[in-house]
Amino acid sequence: MIQQVNITNPRGDTLELVLADPYRNGILVKDIKGLAPSQSTINYQSLATSDGGLFASARTEPRAITFTLGMIGDNPEGARQITYEYFPVKQEITMLFISDQRMRTITGYVESHDADIFSNEEETTISVLCLDPWFYVYGPTAVVFSGVTPLFEFPFSNESLTEPLLEFGEIIRDNRAFLEYNGDVDSGVIVQINCLGPADDIYIFNDETHERMHIDTARVTAITGKALKKDDTIEINTTVGQKRIRLIREGNWYNIISALDRYSNWLVLRNGTNIFGLEARTGENNLVASFTYRTQYGGF
Repeated sequence: MIQQVNITNPRGDTLELVLADPYRNGILVKDIKGLAPSQSTINYQSLATSDGGLFASARTEPRAITFTLGMIGDNPEGARQITYEYFPVKQEITMLFISDQRMRTITGYVESHDADIFSNEEETTISVLCLDPWFYVYGPTAVVFSGVTPLFEFPFSNESLTEPLLEFGEIIRDNRAFLEYNGDVDSGVIVQINCLGPADDIYIFNDETHERMHIDTARVTAITGKALKKDDTIEINTTVGQKRIRLIREGNWYNIISALDRYSNWLVLRNGTNIFGLEARTGENNLVASFTYRTQYGGF
């Protein structure tokens, strides 16, 4: 059961609608429609000589969420003005739905704000169009291929006057990452590869599906004028609508999407355990990589 809905307007201010305590701000949540999985469009080809058809593609339509809110208490007009502030027409808002078991967030644009002003029991119907129809787990998840294990602790002492014995951390390298993905919708990922030194021909692959992404470092050199070197960072985003590959070097950004081999696949996370690997023709031990992703759901 939904306990609370938080609405964040474009200014970053948040309105908390607690369903069990509408007198907190004078707004009663009467109904919310559009939280179930969105409608999909299935494209197919008809068969000239037999029954049925052949599947071609499928897509999920944008989600429409409709709020029906009642104005209660001693100041219904003030409550209505609050809804204008947090549901501004044609602007983007963020909605956080909180239930007994989960917290999910989604963004959308306010299409309409139909307030029934001349009524003894004022209410308003608000339509929000979510072009990205998926609900997301609140906050991102990060998994590191290889990284630094912290070792420094207080109190501390160096037992030698001539040799440095204190360890602030230890670099752990592993070319496999196990990502347990619980979403019911395939998710893109952001892969960040930090270079501790030079490396050539970088491969990121899915152990089970055998899909891979190949970064041709010779093309990176042609684009930027220099080969990969220490302190370079490659950022890969495979999210639909946000796909990009760029190099961060000395505070500058370079678009290196053309360095992606034409036979490469844009890797995604699927429900269950995903095993990803990182390799390079040379300099593999100079690469420290991490995955960041958001778990997606078709409905709340």
